[in-house]
Amino acid sequence: MELLHSGKVRDVYAEGDDLILVASDRISVYDVVLPTPIPDKGKLLTALSLWWFEQLADLVPNHVISATDVPPEFAGRAIRCRRLEMVPVECVARGFLTGGGLKEYESTGKVSGVDLPRGLVEASILPEPIFTPSTKAPVGEHDEPMTFAEVADKVGAQTADRLRQVTIDVYCRGAELAADRGILVADTKIELGWAPDGTLVLGDELLTPDSSRFWPAESYQPGRAQFSYDKQYVRDWAARSGWDKRHPAPEVPADVVDATRARYVDVYEKLTGNRW
Repeated sequence: MELLHSGKVRDVYAEGDDLILVASDRISVYDVVLPTPIPDKGKLLTALSLWWFEQLADLVPNHVISATDVPPEFAGRAIRCRRLEMVPVECVARGFLTGGGLKEYESTGKVSGVDLPRGLVEASILPEPIFTPSTKAPVGEHDEPMTFAEVADKVGAQTADRLRQVTIDVYCRGAELAADRGILVADTKIELGWAPDGTLVLGDELLTPDSSRFWPAESYQPGRAQFSYDKQYVRDWAARSGWDKRHPAPEVPADVVDATRARYVDVYEKLTGNRW
């Protein structure tokens, strides 16, 4: 195998015509990889992504060839994948107002150029899910919000329309399935790429705690921060730590590591119905 790319969380290897996508236990916040891993994180992300790919297979094709035909040293955390020409845009859908979207709304009344009603507060449910894309920044740099017009300028109007529709469709299907299990999907980021036959295909990960914000429906209350089954817990610790959000990042305390792992396990079990 040949290592092609080492990202914030995943390593990509080439093996013949296929790719081997390996999810590590690394965790990143503010686009910086933290020095402390979260045990089992890569296996949890892989297992949950595979579950979601199966749930959404009738909606949009995905890049998975096999989750078992992988090098034994990567068993449980690797997927054999089709090669795709990845779209140079981060495709994000939001159903609730939080995170960077909330900050943008508070200063402009918009998110990624989308006008929103006045008077929304933190965690407000949006009138309808919106497409809020961003740039794909290199490791160590920050993704920047994009408007739909900027996406159209980058990839063409027809492709931009397709990206928006697929992203919203994936979000809506995922949010519906998660709601049946007591989980609210506040937002999610997906990766899309072109197969050789011109088909638009889901790649990377899907509806995981690294790519989405998951909240328990039973305690949801707009106007405040929500309990989260995702890496928001680490973001909150980082924000309180005094760290300047630049490399190098500080070590993550053991109690934060343990609590983060517990949240990843909890949401995996709640969504899939499987014990970890």
